[in-house]
Amino acid sequence: MNLTALNQTDMCEDYSCPERSVSLSVYVILYVAAAAVALLTVCGNLLVIISVSHFKQLHTPANILILSLAASDLLVGVFVMPFHLSWLIESCWISGPVMCSVFNFVTFQATSASVHTVALIAVDRFLALSFPFFYSEKISLTVICTAALLNWLFSLIYNFTLLYINGNFADSMCPGQCLYIVDGVSSFIDLLIVFVMPCTLIIILYTHVFVIAKKHATAIRALQVHNSTESSKNKISDKSERKAALALGILVFVFLLCLLPYYIFSLTNFLRDDSFSNVINSVLILFYLNSSINPLMYALLYPWFKRSLKIITSFKVFNKDSSLINVISQ
Repeated sequence: MNLTALNQTDMCEDYSCPERSVSLSVYVILYVAAAAVALLTVCGNLLVIISVSHFKQLHTPANILILSLAASDLLVGVFVMPFHLSWLIESCWISGPVMCSVFNFVTFQATSASVHTVALIAVDRFLALSFPFFYSEKISLTVICTAALLNWLFSLIYNFTLLYINGNFADSMCPGQCLYIVDGVSSFIDLLIVFVMPCTLIIILYTHVFVIAKKHATAIRALQVHNSTESSKNKISDKSERKAALALGILVFVFLLCLLPYYIFSLTNFLRDDSFSNVINSVLILFYLNSSINPLMYALLYPWFKRSLKIITSFKVFNKDSSLINVISQ
């Protein structure tokens, strides 16, 4: 991820924190709004994680990937969003060099993990619709959990290596600043791995998914099913897969809408100079807000999340055998 790639010589050039330029009331309102957004992000994604983890009915491959995405969104809500919003409000980094290193690493980690998880969601839906027999036989919870864990492990090793080889863990940050060093070659590689390759894969696979879903819908409408039980079961199963693909497709589409503006500005900055860094860091808020939007979309798109939410907020989740409660069917 390429926030503001700077040369080391640019890091400490006569920097001092600017005086506060807004009134106290506006200052307080900004902090209250920032805290509310961060709290919404944390609580919303915690509810998703608890729902998928607790209720056995929700232990499906697609939901495991939603759980992985919620975990990366939770990291954004806890470690990234509060510090970034505070940084923008203050126009100065006030949390010290250690938290700056944590902030930068978690930002890279959460970003790459979420982008690659969305790519895994696209692969999952493509396989489910294109090769249903292969999917039902080969894509088990173990396979999906392994893929999700490998994704996180890859992101962890990749981002630590990227930051370490560019000297970002040395305690040499100037007061009031939280910058990181990424050279031109590393920035280009990062752009390919975290943006170009996964997003290209997402777009290609979901284009195929919607073409297949449309063909299936047309075939089902044309098929006259009378009293065949097996045909009815196949129809219901196929409809379920198409509905899952549509819901996740909306989720992926919104994700790309939130991601693209930042990377367009980032690429412009990469090709020119650092004069757009403030604009880029502001556009980055839209990408972070996707972590707040996702739980709201789950509530709109998935009836099971609404039912899980009712059970959790009514504390019925603490009842014996609550994990066996039916949260999918009406």
